[in-house]
Amino acid sequence: MLTKDQQLKLVPWAFVGIWSTGFIGAKYAVPYMEPFSVLLLRMLLTLVVFAGLLLWRKPKWCSPKQAAHQMMVGFLVHACYLGGVFAAIGWSLPAGITALIVGVQPLLTAMIGWLWISERLHKVQWLGLLVGFVGVLLVVSQSDSQGGGVAGWEAWSAALLALVAISVGTLYQKRFGSGVDLMVGAFYQYLATAMVMALLAWQFDSGIVIWSWPLIGALLWMVLALSVIAILLLLVMIREGEASKVVSYFYLVPPLTALEAWFLFGETLNAYALTGIGVTVIGVYLTVKRRPC
Repeated sequence: MLTKDQQLKLVPWAFVGIWSTGFIGAKYAVPYMEPFSVLLLRMLLTLVVFAGLLLWRKPKWCSPKQAAHQMMVGFLVHACYLGGVFAAIGWSLPAGITALIVGVQPLLTAMIGWLWISERLHKVQWLGLLVGFVGVLLVVSQSDSQGGGVAGWEAWSAALLALVAISVGTLYQKRFGSGVDLMVGAFYQYLATAMVMALLAWQFDSGIVIWSWPLIGALLWMVLALSVIAILLLLVMIREGEASKVVSYFYLVPPLTALEAWFLFGETLNAYALTGIGVTVIGVYLTVKRRPC
């Protein structure tokens, strides 16, 4: 039987493994259903799952003020981040380049946290964040030849919005989200996201859906694995650790996504990408390793 500390040590690795499949899910789903419609259906199904879990657990509901904070987190971490990523890929920005832009998140979050909530980082942690970013650059360096130039300004803007939103949202949850039951908080987050996605789907999507097994499988995976399990793991990480350490694990997502794309879609991994995976792991280790008192 694992102790609580041992279980918490496994949480980040389980999160990274699941979260890295988000780009893969998007790649499977977007050809059959437009991005905002995919996310709207994903959020509605997720709300049904969480409603069932809440009826079963019967936790204490939070105050209206706390609920408002959770809905703001949902707007930033889910609506803006996921909407930005799916829109960028749907508007022809290659997944590798999208991963590169979002890969700046740990460094941006650390800088915002340093300025906003006075979260102190040691020199070794700053070095780890920079090393991790270099590793991400190496991993997605092969993406420069994937035709990113065909994407318009709206695709690039969507990816940048996703980057800023998840960086700010992570810190916002750290500062204002304490004391809220994880499932209750997630329910309010997804409720806000569903409302935003309904507006975006109504405004931008045509409503055309090509039902297929890849689409159904991608939706089930995104709901159960990403929206339920991964998000609960992320909220545990934010609650238990420093924001800069939490987001440093996001550096592992692009390398792992590249490996998954190689396995599932036959995308090549060049020497720069393989080197970048190793460099990224070193950067994360420098950021999260314990400092002597």
